[in-house]
Amino acid sequence: MSLASPHTLLLVDDHPMMRRGIRQLIELESDLLVVGEANNGEEATVLVAQLNPDLVLLDNNMPQLNGVETLKRLRDQGYAGKILLFTVSDAENDVRDAMRFGADGYLLKDMEPEHLITRLREALQGNLVVSPALTTVLAQALRSPQGASSLDLTERERQVLKMIAGGLSNKMVGNKLGITEGTVKVHVKNLLHKLGLRSRVEAAVWAMENLH
Repeated sequence: MSLASPHTLLLVDDHPMMRRGIRQLIELESDLLVVGEANNGEEATVLVAQLNPDLVLLDNNMPQLNGVETLKRLRDQGYAGKILLFTVSDAENDVRDAMRFGADGYLLKDMEPEHLITRLREALQGNLVVSPALTTVLAQALRSPQGASSLDLTERERQVLKMIAGGLSNKMVGNKLGITEGTVKVHVKNLLHKLGLRSRVEAAVWAMENLH
């Protein structure tokens, strides 16, 4: 049994019953710990600054400050942890905006409870997590406006991109390819520029759609 400290989570949802259900589900897991709950986006920004949780599970449909707006504010204030949108909305613009502003995943609330726990762990490991029903929507929403293709990438950039899509960190990619972490960062920067993308998350989604 691991003696490592559990990963900390903040739940953000304007429905107390939803928060309570998720908390009870997470309390059954020894490697996950809910350290706070927020009723809205404003509360979330304050609590994130105080608690610095490893992951924020964020509802989108909230009054005043919705999930996407809260996500943007959290990233603007420097929060570098994982943020997952957990919502009933499968609207393409919501999915697109969430990814553009730095979400680490987008999950629909109709998923099975045990699948949520699995997705939380995957996100904490650095993977992009998306409800299966949204994969096509997400890929379409993030298709590069420049019309770039994998042919624009060098073979090494393609290797790096595939590993990023698999959830590997720059250090892990470097170890596998026998190059330095700094070199990996250069490759990531170059491939993002070529593809007209802004983040590793967008690159992972692009790879899911375009690299086989």
